[in-house]
Amino acid sequence: MKLQKVRHYIEHLVFRVFSGVAIVLPEALALSVGSLLGWIAGSVLRVRRTEVDEHLFLAFPERTDAWRHDVARASYAHLGREAVATLRLSRATYKDLSERIRIPDLALFRTAVEEGKGVILVTGHLGNWEVGGRAFTSRGISLDAIAKGMANKAIGDAIAGVRGRLGIGLIYMDEAAREVPRSLLRGRVVAMLADQHAHKGGILVSFFGREASTTRAPALFAIRTGAPIFLGIALRDPGWRQRYTVSLERIDFQSSGEVVADIRGLTAAHSAALERAVRLAPEQYFWQHRRWKSAPGRDE
Repeated sequence: MKLQKVRHYIEHLVFRVFSGVAIVLPEALALSVGSLLGWIAGSVLRVRRTEVDEHLFLAFPERTDAWRHDVARASYAHLGREAVATLRLSRATYKDLSERIRIPDLALFRTAVEEGKGVILVTGHLGNWEVGGRAFTSRGISLDAIAKGMANKAIGDAIAGVRGRLGIGLIYMDEAAREVPRSLLRGRVVAMLADQHAHKGGILVSFFGREASTTRAPALFAIRTGAPIFLGIALRDPGWRQRYTVSLERIDFQSSGEVVADIRGLTAAHSAALERAVRLAPEQYFWQHRRWKSAPGRDE
């Protein structure tokens, strides 16, 4: 227990130092440092690099080794850079955010929000999902995100503080069954990461041609409340500055009237939409996540 407390203290101290440096450095230098740290993690320390290489091979078997190597290296640099970007943008003004984050289909999304049933916004570990939430709150759209608690409570509280400064409300997973319907009934947007491994409680649907355990929560809440589902992805634009474009896709689905089948069909539909988005920018995806742990032939 004492060793765990010491480790958590050190982790929190490192997080605080990293946060402070990320905020005070000039933008270009801060983002370069983040990219460098990501590169070191992937190419020098090789943190989860075996898993990343395996996942890229599973997703893109038709590509060359050199292409997958470049994508892997770029994904680590992206992860480090976006960690810095999120910390910096948590302190940006609404005016600055509006200039840096474009949402071409915002009018379509507002129309869905104004229907009054709330909106379920599914996203994945692609682009910058934290900044994506701020894109909406900076434009006056109320948004809550489902979050998991962290073993290191101090870091968890710090990250919650960052999300709070981004204007994002939090619903923790153990409260989701009660709080998500309430949020939707108030006409709010509820954001959910839909590509985390869902263990035995999920549904096996295709992701890059392989079955992956996927949360049924977005489909379940949509069917119960009548709220529409959108896929929202905030991809980083080319260039060194922090600029993003948020793409939105409404997940249309024809109900069969059978709940179990509809949950599976709707889950497969938003998973397929996310896969299409990842294929457009694979270097901005979080390949470090063990997405296919429950696929047939793999251990749980």
